[in-house]
Amino acid sequence: MQLDDRSLDIIFRAARTHNEWLDKPVSDALLQQIYDLMKWAPTSANSSPARIVFVRSAAAKQRLLPAMSPGNVEKTRTAPVTAIIAHDTEFHEKLPKLFPQADARSWFAGNQALIDTTAFRNGTLQGAYLILAARALGLDAGPMSGFDNAKVDKEFFPDGKVKSNFLINLGYGDHAKLFTRNPRLTFAEAAQIL
Repeated sequence: MQLDDRSLDIIFRAARTHNEWLDKPVSDALLQQIYDLMKWAPTSANSSPARIVFVRSAAAKQRLLPAMSPGNVEKTRTAPVTAIIAHDTEFHEKLPKLFPQADARSWFAGNQALIDTTAFRNGTLQGAYLILAARALGLDAGPMSGFDNAKVDKEFFPDGKVKSNFLINLGYGDHAKLFTRNPRLTFAEAAQIL
Protein backbone atom coordinates (compact mmCIF):
# COMPACT_ATOMS: atom_id res chain seq x y z
CA MET A 1 0.00 0.00 0.00
CA GLN A 2 1.30 3.45 -0.87
CA LEU A 3 0.46 6.75 0.80
CA ASP A 4 -1.32 9.33 -1.33
CA ASP A 5 0.38 12.55 -2.42
CA ARG A 6 -1.31 14.62 0.28
CA SER A 7 0.08 12.34 2.99
CA LEU A 8 3.55 12.42 1.45
CA ASP A 9 3.39 16.22 1.34
CA ILE A 10 2.44 16.38 5.03
CA ILE A 11 5.28 14.12 6.12
CA PHE A 12 8.01 15.10 3.64
CA ARG A 13 7.57 17.41 0.66
CA ALA A 14 5.65 20.32 2.19
CA ALA A 15 6.86 19.80 5.77
CA ARG A 16 9.27 22.43 7.02
CA THR A 17 11.59 23.03 9.95
CA HIS A 18 9.91 25.65 12.13
CA ASN A 19 11.53 28.30 14.29
CA GLU A 20 8.49 30.39 15.21
CA TRP A 21 5.35 29.07 16.85
CA LEU A 22 1.69 29.86 17.24
CA ASP A 23 0.45 30.25 20.81
CA LYS A 24 -1.47 26.98 20.73
CA PRO A 25 -0.91 24.24 23.31
CA VAL A 26 0.01 20.63 22.64
CA SER A 27 -1.84 18.14 24.83
CA ASP A 28 -0.44 15.24 26.83
CA ALA A 29 -2.68 12.96 24.80
CA LEU A 30 -1.12 14.12 21.52
CA LEU A 31 2.41 13.65 22.86
CA GLN A 32 1.49 10.12 23.89
CA GLN A 33 -0.03 9.48 20.44
CA ILE A 34 3.23 10.60 18.84
CA TYR A 35 5.22 8.20 21.00
CA ASP A 36 2.73 5.37 20.45
CA LEU A 37 3.14 5.80 16.69
CA MET A 38 6.92 6.24 16.52
CA LYS A 39 7.68 3.29 18.81
CA TRP A 40 6.71 0.82 16.06
CA ALA A 41 9.50 1.90 13.69
CA PRO A 42 12.54 -0.39 13.48
CA THR A 43 15.66 -0.40 15.65
CA SER A 44 18.50 -2.93 15.86
CA ALA A 45 17.20 -6.05 17.66
CA ASN A 46 14.20 -3.94 18.68
CA SER A 47 16.59 -2.24 21.11
CA SER A 48 14.51 0.95 21.40
CA PRO A 49 17.20 2.96 23.24
CA ALA A 50 15.58 6.39 22.81
CA ARG A 51 14.46 8.15 25.96
CA ILE A 52 12.43 11.29 25.48
CA VAL A 53 11.69 14.13 27.84
CA PHE A 54 8.89 16.40 26.63
CA VAL A 55 9.71 19.80 28.15
CA ARG A 56 6.51 21.83 28.26
CA SER A 57 5.96 23.63 31.55
CA ALA A 58 7.47 27.06 32.17
CA ALA A 59 9.47 25.62 35.07
CA ALA A 60 10.94 22.86 32.92
CA LYS A 61 11.74 25.35 30.13
CA GLN A 62 13.67 27.45 32.66
CA ARG A 63 15.76 24.38 33.43
CA LEU A 64 16.47 23.83 29.70
CA LEU A 65 17.10 27.38 28.45
CA PRO A 66 20.51 27.88 30.16
CA ALA A 67 21.86 25.01 28.05
CA MET A 68 20.74 26.54 24.74
CA SER A 69 23.03 28.32 22.29
CA PRO A 70 22.02 32.00 21.99
CA GLY A 71 20.35 31.53 18.59
CA ASN A 72 18.14 28.73 19.92
CA VAL A 73 16.90 30.33 23.15
CA GLU A 74 13.88 32.24 21.86
CA LYS A 75 12.54 29.54 19.53
CA THR A 76 12.85 27.02 22.37
CA ARG A 77 11.26 29.34 24.92
CA THR A 78 8.26 29.99 22.65
CA ALA A 79 7.79 26.44 21.36
CA PRO A 80 4.86 24.73 23.06
CA VAL A 81 7.04 21.64 23.67
CA THR A 82 10.70 20.78 23.33
CA ALA A 83 11.52 17.09 23.10
CA ILE A 84 14.91 16.07 24.41
CA ILE A 85 15.94 13.08 22.32
CA ALA A 86 18.33 10.97 24.35
CA HIS A 87 19.49 7.36 24.49
CA ASP A 88 19.82 4.90 27.33
CA THR A 89 23.31 3.44 27.68
CA GLU A 90 21.77 0.50 29.53
CA PHE A 91 19.17 -0.25 26.84
CA HIS A 92 20.47 -3.82 26.57
CA GLU A 93 19.02 -4.62 29.99
CA LYS A 94 15.55 -4.44 28.41
CA LEU A 95 16.39 -6.79 25.53
CA PRO A 96 15.02 -9.92 27.28
CA LYS A 97 11.61 -8.23 27.04
CA LEU A 98 12.07 -6.48 23.68
CA PHE A 99 13.89 -9.27 21.77
CA PRO A 100 12.97 -12.55 23.54
CA GLN A 101 13.76 -14.79 20.58
CA ALA A 102 17.51 -14.63 21.34
CA ASP A 103 19.86 -13.80 24.20
CA ALA A 104 20.46 -10.34 22.71
CA ARG A 105 21.52 -8.88 26.06
CA SER A 106 24.68 -10.99 25.92
CA TRP A 107 25.65 -9.40 22.59
CA PHE A 108 26.13 -6.09 24.39
CA ALA A 109 27.02 -6.90 28.00
CA GLY A 110 30.59 -5.78 28.67
CA ASN A 111 31.06 -4.25 25.20
CA GLN A 112 30.80 -0.52 25.88
CA ALA A 113 31.84 0.49 22.35
CA LEU A 114 29.01 -1.57 20.84
CA ILE A 115 26.54 -0.28 23.45
CA ASP A 116 27.48 3.35 22.72
CA THR A 117 27.33 2.95 18.93
CA THR A 118 24.04 1.06 18.98
CA ALA A 119 22.40 3.39 21.48
CA PHE A 120 23.42 6.52 19.57
CA ARG A 121 22.50 5.19 16.12
CA ASN A 122 19.14 3.76 17.08
CA GLY A 123 18.23 6.62 19.42
CA THR A 124 18.91 9.00 16.53
CA LEU A 125 16.67 6.93 14.27
CA GLN A 126 13.92 7.06 16.86
CA GLY A 127 14.24 10.84 17.06
CA ALA A 128 13.74 11.02 13.30
CA TYR A 129 10.73 8.73 13.60
CA LEU A 130 9.34 11.09 16.23
CA ILE A 131 9.55 13.99 13.76
CA LEU A 132 7.64 11.99 11.15
CA ALA A 133 5.03 10.87 13.69
CA ALA A 134 4.54 14.45 14.89
CA ARG A 135 4.05 15.63 11.31
CA ALA A 136 1.66 12.78 10.57
CA LEU A 137 -0.43 13.80 13.60
CA GLY A 138 -0.63 17.47 12.65
CA LEU A 139 2.29 19.09 14.48
CA ASP A 140 5.28 20.93 13.10
CA ALA A 141 8.82 20.23 14.21
CA GLY A 142 12.04 22.18 14.60
CA PRO A 143 14.91 19.75 15.22
CA MET A 144 18.17 21.29 16.37
CA SER A 145 21.59 20.90 17.81
CA GLY A 146 23.03 24.07 19.31
CA PHE A 147 22.92 23.29 23.02
CA ASP A 148 25.25 22.09 25.73
CA ASN A 149 24.72 18.34 26.05
CA ALA A 150 26.59 18.16 29.35
CA LYS A 151 24.30 20.79 30.91
CA VAL A 152 21.18 19.03 29.62
CA ASP A 153 22.40 15.67 30.87
CA LYS A 154 23.23 17.08 34.32
CA GLU A 155 19.82 18.74 34.59
CA PHE A 156 17.55 16.06 33.11
CA PHE A 157 19.54 12.79 33.33
CA PRO A 158 21.66 13.14 36.49
CA ASP A 159 22.23 9.40 36.93
CA GLY A 160 24.54 9.44 33.87
CA LYS A 161 22.88 6.44 32.21
CA VAL A 162 20.96 8.47 29.63
CA LYS A 163 22.72 10.83 27.21
CA SER A 164 21.11 13.65 25.25
CA ASN A 165 21.52 13.70 21.47
CA PHE A 166 19.40 16.47 19.93
CA LEU A 167 16.28 18.54 20.57
CA ILE A 168 13.02 18.91 18.67
CA ASN A 169 10.73 21.87 19.19
CA LEU A 170 7.14 20.76 18.62
CA GLY A 171 3.95 22.68 18.13
CA TYR A 172 1.98 24.52 15.50
CA GLY A 173 4.46 26.48 13.44
CA ASP A 174 3.85 29.97 12.16
CA HIS A 175 3.87 29.28 8.42
CA ALA A 176 3.90 33.02 7.65
CA LYS A 177 7.40 33.28 9.14
CA LEU A 178 9.11 30.43 7.30
CA PHE A 179 12.30 31.01 5.36
CA THR A 180 12.32 30.28 1.64
CA ARG A 181 12.83 26.56 1.22
CA ASN A 182 16.45 25.58 0.65
CA PRO A 183 17.41 23.22 -2.17
CA ARG A 184 18.24 19.55 -1.70
CA LEU A 185 20.80 17.40 -3.45
CA THR A 186 19.63 15.49 -6.50
CA PHE A 187 19.66 11.71 -6.59
CA ALA A 188 22.79 11.80 -8.77
CA GLU A 189 24.57 14.05 -6.27
CA ALA A 190 23.78 11.94 -3.20
CA ALA A 191 23.08 8.38 -4.26
CA GLN A 192 24.08 5.61 -6.56
CA ILE A 193 22.73 2.24 -7.60
CA LEU A 194 25.34 -0.48 -7.98
